[in-house]
Amino acid sequence: MINETNKTHRRLSAFGVRVALVASIALAGGADAASDIALPDVHGITYDAGGSKLYVAVHDGIVVFSAGRWSRLPESRHDYMGFTGTRKSFFSSGHPMPGSGMVNPLGLMQSVDEGKTWTQRGLQGESDFHLLAAGFDNDAVYVYNYAPNSRMKQAGIHYTLNQGFMWQRAAAAGLNGKLFALAVHPTEAGTVAASTDAGVFLSRDHGASFEPLVAGRQALGLKFDLDGKSLWYGSFDTRPGLQRIALAGSQREELELPALGRDAVAYIAQNPARPAEIAIATFERSIWLSADRGKTWKEIAARGKAK
Repeated sequence: MINETNKTHRRLSAFGVRVALVASIALAGGADAASDIALPDVHGITYDAGGSKLYVAVHDGIVVFSAGRWSRLPESRHDYMGFTGTRKSFFSSGHPMPGSGMVNPLGLMQSVDEGKTWTQRGLQGESDFHLLAAGFDNDAVYVYNYAPNSRMKQAGIHYTLNQGFMWQRAAAAGLNGKLFALAVHPTEAGTVAASTDAGVFLSRDHGASFEPLVAGRQALGLKFDLDGKSLWYGSFDTRPGLQRIALAGSQREELELPALGRDAVAYIAQNPARPAEIAIATFERSIWLSADRGKTWKEIAARGKAK
């Protein structure tokens, strides 16, 4: 039986990973110097479709890493939750910035201009989806709702294939443990993965049933490879880990991580223009880039401070 996350993206005390929640810092918009960019928390990372920019959703807006420099999107300073990107859109949820006049929480939102403007797709004032995932080339959106709302009569995993116009509930039979993350296959709208404190689970029937890919090991950040043939996932078992597992045959590859100590991988993104390039964000708000599928790493933010 699957249990709700109880905000495990903020605290995973079972293995000592701590998310430092600090006060938001009001910064001017535009191309800030790195020394002025703070990450009070991280609620998702994604590349743009062209692969030139890495977007990071934080407590007070969206910050961007491009061409070795950090900047901030000045247009909207919402508290974005469940932030994820596809080839054509960004999807998110969360809470509106003070003074915006928008209803809290934000429900499901979509942006087609890389976060500059957003369209609300329903459930405003009803739901804040901390767990939200979308398929890169199909725009299927899966969420976990913690309580019933006007379109979801029960708590649990739900999905939409038409940008929130209609929702279907996923029975999630066979999915065990406390849910941490969801991931959607890049082309197959019915294929969704989930990570829990009991392992990694895969469904090929829109979440009606799940089978374990990895069992007996806590799994964290989760992302389908853009080739659709494998799945990346973070873990923690005495030390942090990052693995890539094939969907066919379940062959597993262990990747080397930088020295994270008691930190671990919370979010994973892959560059669509250069698939060998991946980015990870950790629970302690550090962000690392690898241009060679994890052989070497470069830190671009350290414990909430851009570098």
